[in-house]
Amino acid sequence: MAVPEVIPIAYEPKHRTETIGRYADGQFLASITYAFPEGFRPDDGWEEHKRLYTVLHTFDADGHYRDSEIWCAGTWAEQQRDPHGDNSVLSQARVHLAKLLRSLPRRSYTDIAIRPFQLTFDGVRFGLLTGEDGGEGWAELYPDHLGFGEPWDGTYDT
Repeated sequence: MAVPEVIPIAYEPKHRTETIGRYADGQFLASITYAFPEGFRPDDGWEEHKRLYTVLHTFDADGHYRDSEIWCAGTWAEQQRDPHGDNSVLSQARVHLAKLLRSLPRRSYTDIAIRPFQLTFDGVRFGLLTGEDGGEGWAELYPDHLGFGEPWDGTYDT
């Protein structure tokens, strides 16, 4: 089956799509995700290259990409040095995400449907990419690695 023009993404509270929905100006998709820069090859010191990002992508009501706010909270190494408390990288990312979400007027958490898009920030690929493999269409959210496919009902695989 071909990839639809608009990819549904199901809202799942307390799961990886808990920060998606609609707001006054359209739709949004937000997350906190670790990522390596494109082309990175693991070696000693990989912990300094694995970065934690807070991401907010916005779309119009028809699912056309509008803009992204992407912020690097720190590295895996920094998180391991200070894993708990308000100053941890993960805590800072959560605070920043909450601030971004509060900035969306009339925000509601619900299913969305967006069109493929991509951008590179800080050497990391972000977006919803699509393709075909063996005649089957697929879509994958980067760098979150959430995969979407038939029956195109918005559920994902990791």
